[in-house]
Amino acid sequence: MRVHVVSDVHGNTEALARAGDGADALVCLGDLVLFLDYADHSRGIFPDLFGAENASRIVALRTERRYEEARAFGASLWQGLDRNAAIESAVRRQYAEMFAAFPTPTYATYGNVDMPALWKEYAETGTTVLDGERIEIGGRVFGFVGGGLRTPMRTPYEISDEEYAAKIEAVGEVDVLCTHIPPEVPELVYDTVARRFERGSVALLDAIRRTRPRYALFGHVHQPLVRRMRIGATECVNVGHFAGSGRPWALEW
Repeated sequence: MRVHVVSDVHGNTEALARAGDGADALVCLGDLVLFLDYADHSRGIFPDLFGAENASRIVALRTERRYEEARAFGASLWQGLDRNAAIESAVRRQYAEMFAAFPTPTYATYGNVDMPALWKEYAETGTTVLDGERIEIGGRVFGFVGGGLRTPMRTPYEISDEEYAAKIEAVGEVDVLCTHIPPEVPELVYDTVARRFERGSVALLDAIRRTRPRYALFGHVHQPLVRRMRIGATECVNVGHFAGSGRPWALEW
């Protein structure tokens, strides 16, 4: 059995269409949407609307952790525009392309920049969406927990620590634990390019230590200090490099 795993697709539809080649199934851990590319400020919904120069300004403010200034600057650009309508329209265009690129079968969960309410409109037969749920793939039990925890960034699918912990608890003991965000371990949550600690989950870390899955797979942090490490009996793997590399991570048994 061979399963390819991707996360943080961020608009890389071309590579996504090839991600399932040679595999029995594809697992996607979210963040399909590309709102703003921190490496290339000309790519994404934000620069499409406001230009690369304004995108560079937003990136600089966020990188310097000047979140209130970033929000104020962003609000000034949106003034007079219907923000929700513009973003939803752009996200729908991206989702239409990316869900069409998913191979059959695909098992997917949401990232923090995704809009879960729209997924049911685009997930066709062959794509199974799971969040706080488990499923058997090739004789192994996979658990899926989507979304992220609340941050000053205020991305679309952020939930409270309590809600997230409840989803982790609902999944229970599995062979492969699939989440969008990593466990709260410094080496796994620090992004070396964005130069900040992203939010990981303490509840996820506790569950890994307690239930001892064979693998814990996640994304969210694009350039972590460490892409792979063991926590007790569990191999923890960051697969959140797909947008840049275009290469899935392969799990075989």
